[in-house]
Amino acid sequence: MKEIVEIISESLATLTLNKLRTGLAILGIVIGIGSVIALVSLGEASQQAIQSRIQSLGANLLTVSPGSQTQGSIRSATSDTTLTNDDAAAITSSSQVTTVSNVSPEVDSRAQVSVGRTNTNIRINGVVAAYADVHKITIDSGVFITNEDDTGMKKVVVLGPQVVSDLFPDGSDPIGKTILIKNISFQIIGVTVSKGGTGFGNQDNVAYVPLSIAQKELFGQNYLSDISLEAKSSDVMIQAQNEVGYLLLARHKFSDPSQADFNILSQADILSAASSTTGTFTALLSGIAAISLLVGGIGIMNIMLVTVNERTREIGLRKALGAKKRIITTQFLIEAIMLTFIGGIIGIISGVVFSYCYATFTSSLFVISPSAIAIAFVVSAGIGILFGWYPASRAANLQPIEALRYE
Repeated sequence: MKEIVEIISESLATLTLNKLRTGLAILGIVIGIGSVIALVSLGEASQQAIQSRIQSLGANLLTVSPGSQTQGSIRSATSDTTLTNDDAAAITSSSQVTTVSNVSPEVDSRAQVSVGRTNTNIRINGVVAAYADVHKITIDSGVFITNEDDTGMKKVVVLGPQVVSDLFPDGSDPIGKTILIKNISFQIIGVTVSKGGTGFGNQDNVAYVPLSIAQKELFGQNYLSDISLEAKSSDVMIQAQNEVGYLLLARHKFSDPSQADFNILSQADILSAASSTTGTFTALLSGIAAISLLVGGIGIMNIMLVTVNERTREIGLRKALGAKKRIITTQFLIEAIMLTFIGGIIGIISGVVFSYCYATFTSSLFVISPSAIAIAFVVSAGIGILFGWYPASRAANLQPIEALRYE
């Protein structure tokens, strides 16, 4: 034990003699470990955010979309006009479908919306009253679209909070005011509660209008973009998929399910696909970051080889005085491990701090994976052993006489 303590003490003293070289050797490990921690953290935060947003759309949600599917894998739709209002009505009234509590036929497209000189391009959803229950939409002020609005083809609109802030930057109450959608006047009757999100999937950057108006006046189509269904419970999701699937197969006159011109996805399917995608992306980024660990390890090996050359006479003198091969090997190996150990600690702290700062500045989730930290710590120690072994062995195998003659 005393011998090990002396070796560690001597190794520390040796590393501090050339601080610049030691710092550069550690830097490679710091960058590698820090990058892995930060990227895994960002990947897991993104995955949790996506899962949260998908689940906020409705836990028991089924989505019937137009297009074909084969052996469970979605392929490009040959047609996006295969779902109709009659399909939605059939699902609602059929005695064959017993596990669905709400049916929401929908159309959606993007359009220009304006108030005075202020305008924005947003997604317009043509919906019925059931949409709010199926997608868990909560009204912040006013009311949501009703079935009377749909059957009466009323020109009313419910806005997401992002649309309100874009069109009414002065913060005025939008309820009762008029906006233009594709140059058609709509009266604002409600504003939804924020769900969060960014990009084209932002649930706050949406306007809801009655389905009949969207089909006949805004988009000029008699087909549906989707039919959203709410199963009675999560336990009957598969049964609901089967019931609706067989009903639509009969209506669309298909005997082979693999040839169907529609597909039905559950939240679990969407969640699994999203998790798989983000997981693959995170793994890819982590792999790229791991390359810097390899580079850092090679850098440490180079530093140690240079150190062996510089200390050749010292090694020869110690061996001439009786130092065993094991002692020489252990000392150089400990020096390499100490470099990676210190670099690993600093890298972990750097990765956590970077992830926290990024989450704070972007208002995103801050997630740290304990397993990533543990793996990074083990990897840093492993790199020290792996890349420190060759220089240590080379030092230990020097012949005392040749080492003493080395200039």
